[in-house]
Amino acid sequence: MSNLTRQNFSEPAITSTYAGEFAGKYIAAGVLSAPTLKEEGITIMPNVKFKSVLKKLANVITIADATCDYTDTADVTLTEKVLEVTEKQVNLTLCKTPFEEDWQAVSMGYSSFDTLPQTFTDFFIANMLEQVSYATETTVWNSLISQAIADGADDSLNPGALTAANTIDTLGDALDLLPSNVYGKEDLTFYMGFDAYKAYVRALGGFAANGVGANGVDGKGTMWYNGIQSLTFDGVKIFVSGELTSKVVLARKSNLYFGIGLLDNLNEVRVLDMAPLDGSKNVRFVMRWSQGTQVGFGNEIVLVNCD
Repeated sequence: MSNLTRQNFSEPAITSTYAGEFAGKYIAAGVLSAPTLKEEGITIMPNVKFKSVLKKLANVITIADATCDYTDTADVTLTEKVLEVTEKQVNLTLCKTPFEEDWQAVSMGYSSFDTLPQTFTDFFIANMLEQVSYATETTVWNSLISQAIADGADDSLNPGALTAANTIDTLGDALDLLPSNVYGKEDLTFYMGFDAYKAYVRALGGFAANGVGANGVDGKGTMWYNGIQSLTFDGVKIFVSGELTSKVVLARKSNLYFGIGLLDNLNEVRVLDMAPLDGSKNVRFVMRWSQGTQVGFGNEIVLVNCD
């Protein structure tokens, strides 16, 4: 290894700390890169310090004949839900040797990256944040599903694994269970994993009992789908998350919330080179931030158990 390389990777100069608002850009790059959040599949509240109160308004309006007097003709029920963010952390110790090798290849131009990290520290952090985004996707959906069930979501559909033979009927059953006042809303969405999505694509390819006729959409059979267009079911948008492996969620985007404290003073991203302390080739990665989820009306959500 050359002297220049030893200077870049072995001296404590690679140790960096980002805190508070300065850590916010890294927190956002990791957490908000989770597919559901990056594509804004649910409602994101970016600067929740500790708690955020969600107002729930339910109206029953009666149209009455006009008179000279003022008389209430509506019953208004105002309730609250609280989205509370809690502190999260990631602590990792990794050998920097494989990262050094990757960084050298990238920095020397042996890569297809358009934008190159300026330092080894940035390269290392970028790798860690990618893993954080995957973990966040799982955490967000597990939390939202648990909250939806606790708040009265319909969890009665149990078709088992979705296939080309049953997926169309199952999605139709889910819509039938949805309250009538929710159906037709612009942000109503089927949230599903890749297995359910593949089953739906296969069903639309047709071939008699498994789909929509002998030759499927436009008579093209399994060649109908080019993998680009967004699909719908009965006019309801479909959003795909790879972490929804056991359930399909039917809900409005505006009924699913994710909060994060991007401006929180407790935010921290730290890279610690352990070489000056113990002579090892290890680097420690520390990340701290706060996040939380909440559902608005659980009784306006339908869950399909497909495991």
